[in-house]
Amino acid sequence: MQRRAFSVSGFAVSLLMLAIAVAVAVFVLNRPEPVELIPLTVAAAAVVIGLLASGFVVVSPNDARVVQFFGRYAGTIDTPGLHCTWPVTLKSKVSKRIRNFETERLKVADADGNPVEIAAVVVWRVVDTYAAKFSVDDFVNFVEVQAETAVRHLATSYPYEAHHSGRISLRDSSAVSEELTAELAERALSAGVEIIESRITHLAYAPEIAGAMLARQQAEAVVAARFKIVEGAVGMVSGALEGLREHGIVQLDEERKAQMVANLLVVLCGDRPAHPVINAGTLY
Repeated sequence: MQRRAFSVSGFAVSLLMLAIAVAVAVFVLNRPEPVELIPLTVAAAAVVIGLLASGFVVVSPNDARVVQFFGRYAGTIDTPGLHCTWPVTLKSKVSKRIRNFETERLKVADADGNPVEIAAVVVWRVVDTYAAKFSVDDFVNFVEVQAETAVRHLATSYPYEAHHSGRISLRDSSAVSEELTAELAERALSAGVEIIESRITHLAYAPEIAGAMLARQQAEAVVAARFKIVEGAVGMVSGALEGLREHGIVQLDEERKAQMVANLLVVLCGDRPAHPVINAGTLY
């Protein structure tokens, strides 16, 4: 678990180092007795200044330094500025900036078994430097691998398109993106990474079936359009017959009604302009 490392202002420590150096210089210039104390004093001052200098660390905005003291985790410094922490420590840089990663176009089979190509972009950042540094070997590579794994799992869980109402498909970008973000957040939690957002950037049938699927989509669109046309035509014919009856324009027996309905449906549902035919006789 991330915790704050001990640190003091680097500028204050710099002034302390300067004061030690000035004090040693004054001591040497005064040439105290015995003279043998001068080398010892200079060496001791050099060691102290060196130890203090080894604790300096500069932290940029949205960066952090993971401090290790002989392999032991000593804490994290994430406040921007010049700091001085424990001497002879290893201070590893971990960026907490927002990053994004776009997966390659992955070829997988959807829930219906159709091969599809899918890719997604993931926006993420490090929130726990301890987990990012010590829980996984390489947290950047970990996020990339988990992102591709989650995208593959998502693609196999849903069909490319829903043929029944109420069924979620990969084309429902909002619902699918939310599930992808939730799954990625759970996978990346162990690496101290927060998933901010994920979106599908590419979704298509694989080239070997793209033509057949396009033809099926066109056929379904034609059927849906015809169904709508017939539904509207039936309503118009019913309205026409009802209007004729209410206004008493003409009295039609069942045979004439059937003929009129047939003519109106041909005119309304046909995909070509109707050609009027003049009837010189009667139906009888």
